[in-house]
Amino acid sequence: MTTTIGAEEEFFLVRADDRSVEPAGGRVVARARRTVGDLVSGEFHEGQLEVRTPPCEDAGELHRHLAAVRKAAGEACGAEGLGLCATGTPVIGGAGARVLGDHPRYRAGVRQFGTMLDDFTVCSVHVHVHVPDREVAVLTANHLRPWLPLLVAMSANSPFFEGRDTGYASWRTVVRGRFPALSAPPYVDSLAHYRRLTAALEESEAMLDANIPFWDVRPNPRVPTLEIRVMDVPSDVADTAALTALVRALVLDGAERVRRGDKGPRTCGELLRAAYWRAARDGWPGSGVDALTERVLPFAVQAARLVDRVRPRLEECGDVERVAAFLRRLDEHGCGAQRQRASWSRRSRPADVVDDLVAATAGTGPVSPA
Repeated sequence: MTTTIGAEEEFFLVRADDRSVEPAGGRVVARARRTVGDLVSGEFHEGQLEVRTPPCEDAGELHRHLAAVRKAAGEACGAEGLGLCATGTPVIGGAGARVLGDHPRYRAGVRQFGTMLDDFTVCSVHVHVHVPDREVAVLTANHLRPWLPLLVAMSANSPFFEGRDTGYASWRTVVRGRFPALSAPPYVDSLAHYRRLTAALEESEAMLDANIPFWDVRPNPRVPTLEIRVMDVPSDVADTAALTALVRALVLDGAERVRRGDKGPRTCGELLRAAYWRAARDGWPGSGVDALTERVLPFAVQAARLVDRVRPRLEECGDVERVAAFLRRLDEHGCGAQRQRASWSRRSRPADVVDDLVAATAGTGPVSPA
């Protein structure tokens, strides 16, 4: 039986006039739910919303679900005079980038981290892979740790923040990286070790809740999945589906190694931190730190090594061509950050970047501007 997958995507809601973020999440979610029910929900800020899929057997099914729920959310936005925008950080700011969503956990986070959350306006894609055994899940995360910076580079889609080019391909990764316990998970020897660490971090107040860690890989607290949270939200739904397929293959490969007694490489935390930073700065088609070899290698070389490693799993799930097509798109057009900068270079207005992103999010415009 194929291991099921799921995905969650977060989006900004942008105004039609000045393309700034608008705090209309509650209204848009209520409209969209008439069509797709609880597959759409609010997010940390009122200028955002989240869509999700049910568990899916294959990446094609996941692609279809995401396209449908994006369409419903986009139509709900249109009814409110807004656009649905897939980018890791807001290209143009606005009041909606600062209005807190209505959830006790969000308010608790603000009390605990204060001003650090003032510009925490980010949109991600979260991938879920069914791993029912929690012990296997936390040890599988050890095998994923060295590959997380590559996933950052592949998905980087946040070069702009509130009207300016940050110089980074994934500014979202930089914003997240300054928080304690909000990046790569630590290496753990067992589920018991994992639980001791999260309990200690909660007591230190570096983590809000030991049961809901915000590391980039975690056993989901509510469903029996390993959740990968490291990536910017792609503007192209096909990229989300391909990244989900690649992540599933990586999880399946890691879980099999765990079952054979391999707890994963003890990758140096500082080296991994440097790899994250380099991937966030340069994105695809750049070079970055390969945490396994401790060398700086082109991301294309690292990706080829990853595909070789997980090819049997990609073949098993029927995902070889889907991932190959995604890598061809990266080679031809670069990551999302490259595409956003291409929009900027054509007309030199932040509003034009937003317009291209809204069109790409809806699947009605060019994902890769000339």
